[in-house]
Amino acid sequence: MQEEDSKALRGRGRPARPPEEAREAAVQAATWLLLHEGYAATTMEAVARHAGMAKKSLYQYAANREELVALVVRGWTDAFLPAMAHDAAAPEEVLPLLKEILQAMAARVLTADAVGLFRLLCTEFPARAQLLAVYQRNGIERGTSLLAGWLARQAARGHLRLPDGQDGQDGYEMAGLLLAMVIAEPLRQMALGVLAPVPAWDATPRIDAALRLLAGQAFSVAGASTLRGS
Repeated sequence: MQEEDSKALRGRGRPARPPEEAREAAVQAATWLLLHEGYAATTMEAVARHAGMAKKSLYQYAANREELVALVVRGWTDAFLPAMAHDAAAPEEVLPLLKEILQAMAARVLTADAVGLFRLLCTEFPARAQLLAVYQRNGIERGTSLLAGWLARQAARGHLRLPDGQDGQDGYEMAGLLLAMVIAEPLRQMALGVLAPVPAWDATPRIDAALRLLAGQAFSVAGASTLRGS
């Protein structure tokens, strides 16, 4: 009986990984190959092999290389969602909550792997246009839209005032400006090697400076009332 049980176990092979664990293995494999061997080497076969899974299993998560990259980048923006789930109960809570959101964003998109992908996109290689579109849609545009949505929710609660943004989307313009200050410029400097990626670089002072600007506490300018439209 024991021998039969042993044969049955061997026939089944090792137990299958849970779907989330397998998906994360695929994402990690795709990220490693992109950063260390380049886009051309990041084939479905190579990712499956590096992730330790069958190619047909990989197709459950992505149909092609572009979808694999989308999984990588979308995973970064998914990390923002928990911080954005909280709404301010009063106006004085808006800036502290916004600081937590910006810290969560910086903690994910200013890491070495995110900087590495941005640096790759700054080079010329076949299919760069397709990869850039995936990065733009799942990273920059999604991150900006998520932040704009959070700002709009706070405005709807009466906790802050926002101008109409791009295409009439409340908060979109403000979200873009905040991310340009907090994320875009440090990311550029990290890609150039001027700054070290997070966590070696602390984003907190830059976030605090951006929020002081937002609160109008950083400096005063003659004629500022005209800019405010009052």
